[in-house]
Amino acid sequence: MKVRALLSAIFALGASQSGQAAPLPSTSATITYHRVEVDGVGLFYREAGPKDAPTIVLLHGYPSSSRMFDSLIPLLAVHYHLIAPDYPGFGQSDAPPPTRYAYTFDHLAETTNALLERLGINRYNLYLQDYGGPVGFRIMLAHPERLRALVIQNANAYEEGLGAKWATIAKYWADPKAHPEVVDVFTSLQDMKHRHIAGSPNLERYDPDTWTDEYAILSRPGEREIQADLLYDYRTNVASYPKWQAWLREHKPPTLILWGRYDPSFIVPGAEAYKRDLPNAELHLLDAGHFALDEKVDEIARLVIGFLDKQAR
Repeated sequence: MKVRALLSAIFALGASQSGQAAPLPSTSATITYHRVEVDGVGLFYREAGPKDAPTIVLLHGYPSSSRMFDSLIPLLAVHYHLIAPDYPGFGQSDAPPPTRYAYTFDHLAETTNALLERLGINRYNLYLQDYGGPVGFRIMLAHPERLRALVIQNANAYEEGLGAKWATIAKYWADPKAHPEVVDVFTSLQDMKHRHIAGSPNLERYDPDTWTDEYAILSRPGEREIQADLLYDYRTNVASYPKWQAWLREHKPPTLILWGRYDPSFIVPGAEAYKRDLPNAELHLLDAGHFALDEKVDEIARLVIGFLDKQAR
């Protein structure tokens, strides 16, 4: 803890003397890649950092995988132990057909929690992005004693955070057979690209390989059915918002909210709404989109390290 506090002081001193943020230390030396069978499914996960340091569990969004944290992991691994899994049906994890694995957010959370228990990780900070929100909230509610602190990055838990597109998705929830076009758009290459760049003025910060690689994964046989099931089940997340909000009010975990202000899926009022239930939460609106790490990874890393250091004092 003292080493991290000293490093933070050095960064601050360097920033004040140069007039800009000092470069963050980074390490890739401890990054490893693993597969383990959990809940009858082969799960892939990335691990980094000293194993005796506090753990951060990085929970990814759609249509990504743990790969979305590639640029963040080396910056945090200097200070923290990191676990970043791929959910079933995503990234390098197995994608059994829906006849063999029920693709619901309840089940993704159960499988992810089983992985953490298999790895002996029973105390952690959670970093939630997009789909990582409903997965992480379910894990938190089931095991509140295991949570140290919470980092929320464009992971919605309030109706006012739902952007305009959710009105179309609600039609699919009401009658999925009548609206297959919603799934067609949701799993299209154009939608993958849109999720990253929509509304952002920083287009030069985006690597096009990101959405072409995501599309390649979601073009595998059976993936459309998997993602259709999860999109339909997303309605249970919206229905759970009041329960999650009540949990936040009761437990008041230390929380850092990082929100790309250009996100058309989860809009800024959803970030600000967290302050109703967590008045002491830190809120930072970033000049970035839905996948803010594409644009602001250094700023995000600096904020996460500073925030978690304060919790450790």
